[in-house]
Amino acid sequence: MSSSLTSKSIFGSTKPGSSSLPSELRRLSSPAVQISIRTQTRKNFQIQATGSSYGTHFRVSTFGESHGGGVGCIIDGCPPRIPLTESDLQFDLDRRRPGQSRITTPRKETDTCRISSGVSEGMTTGTPIHVFVPNTDQRGLDYSEMSVAYRPSHADATYDMKYGVRSVQGGGRSSARETIGRVAPGALAKKILKLYSGTEILAYVSQVHQVILPEDLVDHENLTLEQIEDNIVRCPNPEYAEKMIAAIDAVRTKGNSVGGVVTCIVRNAPRGLGTPVFDKLEAELAKACMSLPATKGFEFGSGFGGTFLTGLEHNDEFYTDENGRIRTKTNRSGGIQGGISNGEIINMRVAFKPTSTIGRKQNTVTRDKKETEMIARGRHDPCVVPRAVPMVEAMVALVLVDQLMAQYAQCHLFPINPELQEPLQVASVEHEQPQNAAAL
Repeated sequence: MSSSLTSKSIFGSTKPGSSSLPSELRRLSSPAVQISIRTQTRKNFQIQATGSSYGTHFRVSTFGESHGGGVGCIIDGCPPRIPLTESDLQFDLDRRRPGQSRITTPRKETDTCRISSGVSEGMTTGTPIHVFVPNTDQRGLDYSEMSVAYRPSHADATYDMKYGVRSVQGGGRSSARETIGRVAPGALAKKILKLYSGTEILAYVSQVHQVILPEDLVDHENLTLEQIEDNIVRCPNPEYAEKMIAAIDAVRTKGNSVGGVVTCIVRNAPRGLGTPVFDKLEAELAKACMSLPATKGFEFGSGFGGTFLTGLEHNDEFYTDENGRIRTKTNRSGGIQGGISNGEIINMRVAFKPTSTIGRKQNTVTRDKKETEMIARGRHDPCVVPRAVPMVEAMVALVLVDQLMAQYAQCHLFPINPELQEPLQVASVEHEQPQNAAAL
């Protein structure tokens, strides 16, 4: 950066006897009364607005296209000495991968991940972690028509409008395959939250098309991952799971698609996460979840249903439990008040639209603006919500671990006020031995 320093008189003249000034102001035109003006030339100017990174303290950047060489992420800011192997990430990647069942896309990918930096002898080192998943089942020719015409409601047209060029095969970065770079670090974030504060994040399918799971049929206090993973649609209620599967089958065989809702809960979230005004915890959760492909709506706590209640009906009254902790009798606030977590179960719902790419003839236009008809090729989910479950969990985990680190840095750097605050619950990680360290 270079600079130069110049001096100018306030009134433009440096001559004491200048007749161009009123007499009462002439004395102010003395060279002694001057303004220093510093001009600067900025070098190495950067604009960080590319949209492929999330987080401040625990920062994740994703890369890759649907039909490129592969996809993955770089995780920066992960604490050191966390036991980590590829198998820790693979579990959630397997829940996200295509080809799981008849109600998901038939694309066959193992989504096997490889960690190539940031881990040594089964422990994180505190340096950037690189995770890569190769693409192995590509059919680029399925997308030849998309190079000429735009798929309705897809990102084909808007990518051209923005960049003037796009990756045609599989939708490139707009493909849900990009979410591999979210689910892998999300699995790590969930592990950190579990080890540090006993925090659990669970998502499940609560709606497919017109099949809606009643809220009172799910016990959020005792819900388990096993209940969610017990069926291919990831609904914890077997009766409604069968109805949802039937709804997907009904459109799948006709080349059509349906949408749905994923509900996510967080148990044992530390109190105090989130900050006032612009960075409220629910606002960060909304941004993170709405950044997922195919999302169209976000509800938190009582959501839109709360608008039908009065203040007396909606307010969560406080009480002191048997352990002397301040709690709320109800949880219409969804575990967050004033943008800050209060220790109750955090709950939210994310709406996903019907898959845009369907095997039915539709009207569209070509890249040279001519109207035409097309039938989209390729392999796609008839309903995205079963595979979206680990994606939602991942984004919620990335928000919470980033907020946990921010809370620790700002409010727990010095001793807390025990009259009003409680310590962040810390669990030792020393008892957990790294597994498959040799695989790294």
